[in-house]
Amino acid sequence: EKGIRLQVEGKGFAFVEVLAECPTHLKLTPEEAETWVEEHMVPVFPLGVKKDLDPEPWWDPDKPSFSQEELLTVLGASDVPAPRHSKGFPSHLDSADVGIKLAGAGGDGAQTIAKLLCVAAIEEGFDGTYIPSYGPESRGGTSYADVHVAAEEVLSPAVPDPHLLVAFNAPSLDKFGPRVRENGLILYDSTVIHAVPALADGVQAVGVPFTEIARDIGTFRVKNIVALGALQAATGIFPTATVRGVMARLLHAVPEMRAVNERALKGGADAFRAALAGGMLDGVSRN
Repeated sequence: EKGIRLQVEGKGFAFVEVLAECPTHLKLTPEEAETWVEEHMVPVFPLGVKKDLDPEPWWDPDKPSFSQEELLTVLGASDVPAPRHSKGFPSHLDSADVGIKLAGAGGDGAQTIAKLLCVAAIEEGFDGTYIPSYGPESRGGTSYADVHVAAEEVLSPAVPDPHLLVAFNAPSLDKFGPRVRENGLILYDSTVIHAVPALADGVQAVGVPFTEIARDIGTFRVKNIVALGALQAATGIFPTATVRGVMARLLHAVPEMRAVNERALKGGADAFRAALAGGMLDGVSRN
């Protein structure tokens, strides 16, 4: 109690040590775990008051401000609404909440387009969430992202059974493909993925050569934007103007990439339409 009070009064920081047991890790009952702490931890980390001072306040913090205008200024944000292009929620995908999973290796760009989709949802007036999940390495390890686009409110940010899956490599498709819900859609990089696992009833899997298209444009960095273009063309989740506007705002740090990103977005959309025209579903021609 004193440690908390000292900080509230601006008298400095307090350190409070707690010895907490984990019965699951120790493979003990809760009562046995408490006994283990008393017998094995307390002798090494004895509890008690180590240092007790009652100093005078050493700083005088400003009273907090809850002004929205001040917050926007500090964040460098704008209170001008983003332009909206959607005529309504994409209810053709789900009546209230669309779940999207994007997965690949670290460096594939799944996190970037996940953020773009989330921001697009918010700017269009919907609720949106984006939860990243990284492997042990920033590049090369598994990386996936869960995105929700909801008409009113996202009740859980996780997407265990997505409506839509974008897979950049075979391990991601093998892991998450069977979890796509009935009548869902999978877009996968047919440059590197050559087989599709068993899927739920009605799930369509469309191969689009993300990496090949990016290579032809001149940089592998934009294969995620190729995937975004294919996703937009496949689902119509947002108008193209929405996607392009969010890209321009979020990827402005590299202005020379704007034209390249535009080509990648169009390339992905054109490739998806070509795949449908050729009857390429589940990686197998059905002409």
